[in-house]
Amino acid sequence: MIRIVTTCLSVLLVCAGFDGARAQSLGSIYTSTAPKDCRQIGKPSDLDGGTTRVCQGKDGLVVLIAEDDLREIVSVGRSRKQAAEEPAANVWFAPFNSSETIVEWRSSGTKPFAIIQRWHIADGGDLDRQGRPNTKGMLVVTRLPPGPVCHVAYVDAIANPTANELARKAADDFARGFTCGKDQVKIIGTRGRAVELATMR
Repeated sequence: MIRIVTTCLSVLLVCAGFDGARAQSLGSIYTSTAPKDCRQIGKPSDLDGGTTRVCQGKDGLVVLIAEDDLREIVSVGRSRKQAAEEPAANVWFAPFNSSETIVEWRSSGTKPFAIIQRWHIADGGDLDRQGRPNTKGMLVVTRLPPGPVCHVAYVDAIANPTANELARKAADDFARGFTCGKDQVKIIGTRGRAVELATMR
């Protein structure tokens, strides 16, 4: 009986060790999408005033950022062409917007499965002294290959004091099992003004 109990405890400890190692393997690495660190595609005059740049990512992936009419899209792929064909390349927020130049790659070991990026969404109902809209911060979680690249979750950066932690947990919990085109983008935490602006149609 003692031997059986000892064996069961040993198995449980080993399983717990595997689970702990698996949890510990989750982490973040960072890359830049600043224009100086990327390759510009074409000239602004060729793109109706917009710009497109391709930036080096992780694990052989590249980040595609296209801006037109003061609105951006961000997508990821093995190549610029593939990134441009992903669902994420067709998601435009209605208000003027821009993404920050630091991309957080959420990874299991060395394999990234999601990116997290902070966006600034213009609030036409909140103007500065010059009459320009102030922006509201939002974190966007995007799933990565294998499978399509698309938005998984939004976290309002002002309404949630722990927005970064919430975004990482959303990436860890949902990105790998998220079905683009079928699953609804998740609103994580408190729904604030940035999320309201980003999801309005």
